Amino acid sequence: MSDRPWPTPQSAYVHVPFCRHRCGYCNFSVLTGRDQAYAESYLDALERELRRLGEPRELDTLFIGGGTPTHLSPAWIESLLQLVGRWLRLRPGGEFSVEANPSDIDAARLEVLAAAGVNRISLGVQSFRAEKLRVLERDHSPRIATAAIEAAAAAIGNVSIDLIFAAPGETVAEFAADLRTATSLPIDHLSTYGLTFEKGTAFWSRLLSGQLDRLEEDTELAMYRMAIDVARAAGFEHYEVSNFAKPGRRCRHNLAYWEGRGWYAFGPGAARFVGGRREVNHRSPTTYIRRLLAGEWAIAECDAIDRETWARERIAFGLRMIDGVDLERIAAETGVPVGEQFAKTIDRFCRDGFLTCEGNRLRLTDRGLVLSDAIVAEFL
Repeated sequence: MSDRPWPTPQSAYVHVPFCRHRCGYCNFSVLTGRDQAYAESYLDALERELRRLGEPRELDTLFIGGGTPTHLSPAWIESLLQLVGRWLRLRPGGEFSVEANPSDIDAARLEVLAAAGVNRISLGVQSFRAEKLRVLERDHSPRIATAAIEAAAAAIGNVSIDLIFAAPGETVAEFAADLRTATSLPIDHLSTYGLTFEKGTAFWSRLLSGQLDRLEEDTELAMYRMAIDVARAAGFEHYEVSNFAKPGRRCRHNLAYWEGRGWYAFGPGAARFVGGRREVNHRSPTTYIRRLLAGEWAIAECDAIDRETWARERIAFGLRMIDGVDLERIAAETGVPVGEQFAKTIDRFCRDGFLTCEGNRLRLTDRGLVLSDAIVAEFL
């Protein structure tokens, strides 16, 4: 095995747990309706967690997500960004992303974000159809979504949006209309996700009670293929299973995850990978706050991984990228001879037409793309 040190993270994620309301499909760590009670104590807790770095870190990418980081007042957002900036410093040319809901976008918030150096904004649009937004329990209208994109593009200059497909009752033609609207607007990055029904969510309960129905698998697959075709035709590169970007606009922060390069993470439910250790903070925002303000750690799970596990994860998550993975590079950096160790699995998927291996480059075929979750699971 390699005696090389684990990579020093060049990326960091900060989780902000506040939202106006919880959508029926949401399984994230969020607080709704209790902003005034916890907003300032969250900042105090976050500062205590950041202080444990010992000294500021210089980074290539910084991502503030949620929840909805832009949900609270511009003054509070400014305080958050100032706090984060004291400990997590972006190098020149770095990528600084902030998630936002369309309903929160206004001139004051955009001014605060731009002044803090935010150069990429990710909007949770999900749809441009009023009926679908109602089904998904979103709090914005198609008009608000369009206006938010245009305002963010003018102020920040690099806009990413999320779209959900396979909502209950949705047709392929309706999702195609969403895609055409999205690609006609000034966006640089598009993420498309099939609706999932996760245990513990309101949608899961409604699914079990018969109030909601899943779409047929063939319909969902047709929507996914439609996303690929429409995005490519509009000049977007399909660079990851669910992600499309204009040239030069790939999400560099997410690449750190998919390439297994290590990252810092702060806030309730945040998961980090530093020095060969995976740590996950308590999902409960109130528990996170209470523990840190009491001088305790907020970590709920901690797991030291070995080099083979790291190599397996590098293959599994790296295969989500359309360019695939370089087996020789993974072997050199992890010390695990992955080409030999996983030869049988690789050969089987290549014979079945799900993977292709050219030299040291292993990647999913078009056929394997639609079965990516099952294929990558074989390496974990």
